Amino acid sequence: MQIEILKKNFKGDIENSQEMREKYSHDSSLFEVVPEVVVFPKDTLDVQSLVRFVVGQKKYPPAGGPQISVTARSAGTDMSGGPLNESIIMDTTRYMNKIISVDTEKGVAQPGVYYRDFETETLKINRIMPAYTASKGICAIGGMVSNNSGGEKSIKYGKVERYLQRQKMVFSDGHEYEVRPLTKTQLYAKMGQEDFEGNIYKNLFELIESNYDVIQAAKPTVSKNSAGYYLWNVWDRTTGIFDLNKLFVGAQGTLGITVEAELGLVPVPKYSKMVVIYMRKLDRLGEVVDTIMDYEPESFESFDDHSMKLAMRFIGDFFKKLGFWKTIRLGLQFIPDILMIIRGGIPKLILLVEVTGNDEELLQTRVKDITGALKPFRFPTKVAHSGAEVEKYRTIRRESFALLRSHAKGKRTAPFIDDIIVSPHDMPKFLPELQGILSHYKLDYTIAGHAGNGNFHIIPLMDLNNPFSSDIILDLSTKVYTLVASYKGSITAEHNDGIIRTPYLSYMYSPKILELFNKTKEIFDPQNIFNPGKKVGGSFKYITDHLIRSHNKEHGS
Repeated sequence: MQIEILKKNFKGDIENSQEMREKYSHDSSLFEVVPEVVVFPKDTLDVQSLVRFVVGQKKYPPAGGPQISVTARSAGTDMSGGPLNESIIMDTTRYMNKIISVDTEKGVAQPGVYYRDFETETLKINRIMPAYTASKGICAIGGMVSNNSGGEKSIKYGKVERYLQRQKMVFSDGHEYEVRPLTKTQLYAKMGQEDFEGNIYKNLFELIESNYDVIQAAKPTVSKNSAGYYLWNVWDRTTGIFDLNKLFVGAQGTLGITVEAELGLVPVPKYSKMVVIYMRKLDRLGEVVDTIMDYEPESFESFDDHSMKLAMRFIGDFFKKLGFWKTIRLGLQFIPDILMIIRGGIPKLILLVEVTGNDEELLQTRVKDITGALKPFRFPTKVAHSGAEVEKYRTIRRESFALLRSHAKGKRTAPFIDDIIVSPHDMPKFLPELQGILSHYKLDYTIAGHAGNGNFHIIPLMDLNNPFSSDIILDLSTKVYTLVASYKGSITAEHNDGIIRTPYLSYMYSPKILELFNKTKEIFDPQNIFNPGKKVGGSFKYITDHLIRSHNKEHGS
């Protein structure tokens, strides 16, 4: 790679020290992929220069070699290996981190803006972009768009795809384009352009229109999906709207590079209350979910008995993390729960139902209605009225993963079946079958997630130095994804394909749909310069070749 050529037209930083390359060789996944160089663009012009450099180097090997490519990266919190690449990593958090504007309807930001900073600004006017993840304190806007992030509020507010209104992007020809929803008239005007942009619109429209029924039939029926390219959302025959943003969101930077994103905002409700349900059996879970959903919760979370046991076992960790007095207060809050557990045992699943509103009296009435509707099920329930009560359950839900990791004893958390989703109606049958599969491998793990839409995060512990670990990962993934497919679910609801799930897309989609995914990639990126091996072109060999072998490498940067 002729870095000196890049330096001539690149104002930002170019770094290829061993330390820097090592730092960017992992995210929050179980992979290690060492890049050749890490670059930090100052602005959009730098991104354009970088893309043109890669294209030029790709055309004339061995100058750049056939494998030269660029992968956009924000905060590195991805759990799928999405922002990992052996060639060029482009980090936007150092310089392209400006909040351009915020008003009551929308916020506009560069990809390197941390969500926490974006939220600080939007909360000043009592607004929020609600599709945030559990890692909202460390993730960035570019990654959220790239992965189509969801989170605990997605049951009411949906994922990023609902809020992405407009983007500025650099395509593989090295030019910047604005991407926004188009009417049929505007679409035809685009397709009439005799340039790269015009060809993209023309070719993609033709691909979707000529395969419309096949594409629509392939759309997963579950409420959330991050697997594959969302071809079914781009062209709406009924409204006549064609929106490439519906394709780019969740595409993991494989079709172009986002340099600016406009995201819709919603008001923040004044009041919040939580109903906690202790389920000792799972056989009526689907009925419970249906009952709760009638009351439009803002979030509907859950954690299993493994998480509760971890919290009770490692209470000392809370002292370290939260401090003595906060931990004591947390412990006192749990006395009623402990007494309940002593009497009836640890429940199989604990459901956390949060309802919000701007009228406190109406909210209290809704809570009473919920608890009344739950009485026929005869599950223990309680209402968390205070912020302290609510926080104790959120703490266990969020900290179980960290607890598991900190007590690994030479093992590490291995997110590879961490984001499955099935219909909530299928959960009473699905979860026991899933746990039956897991039990054969004798792994420690936690199950937590979004019970309201059937999305669960399963995090096992593994010793990746074990020579059989890769076999276990592939074997267990195959069994779990086969089970998910049998229930017509998705192998990834929020965390996306990345390295770990791209080879498994055939478990969800037909050969025809996979062919259309490949053609979509070719339309936008004919030379395969953008984040190769994600969405299309992944392999099981690449998974096994790039597993982290040291348990000390646990986090992304």
